[in-house]
Amino acid sequence: MSEGILHDPQLNINPEVIFLKILVMSDSHGSKSNMFDAIKIESPDVVLFLGDNIRDCEDIESKYPKIMLRAVRGNCDQGYRGLDMDEFVLEGKKFFMTHGHLFSVKLGKTKIMDTATARSIDILLFGHTHIPYQSEKDGLIAINPGSIGSDVKSYAVLEIKNGAVECKLKKL
Repeated sequence: MSEGILHDPQLNINPEVIFLKILVMSDSHGSKSNMFDAIKIESPDVVLFLGDNIRDCEDIESKYPKIMLRAVRGNCDQGYRGLDMDEFVLEGKKFFMTHGHLFSVKLGKTKIMDTATARSIDILLFGHTHIPYQSEKDGLIAINPGSIGSDVKSYAVLEIKNGAVECKLKKL
């Protein structure tokens, strides 16, 4: 498994209308079928995985070779290659994604939010708590998709169209 980006095919985007659909999932804990179901329902251009069973991404990569895939490791991914945090730009928006355990998100969001603000991040993505969360404050959009592998089976969808970002928390 490569570091950071797992799979990055050419995106066929109409240059007149910039639209990007991003599926964000975390904490699959081996529930690959839930991940496949979310991909089938949403038909995303990009999949972002926030850790805890990063090896599940290998199957996404092989089953959906035309989807751009990025992933970070979670606290259950020790021994697997990959990044603990990833910072990148998509459609002019600066993203920061991490599992969240290194920022103690189960104890509060202050540390991770302060880090995102200090880095001038537009979209902060984290998991670990298994609890869906969404906020927007001072230009920072923060999202925890919950757990695609739990009984709740939750995920997030981001749509970026002509620079505007819309986020929806969803359940299978």
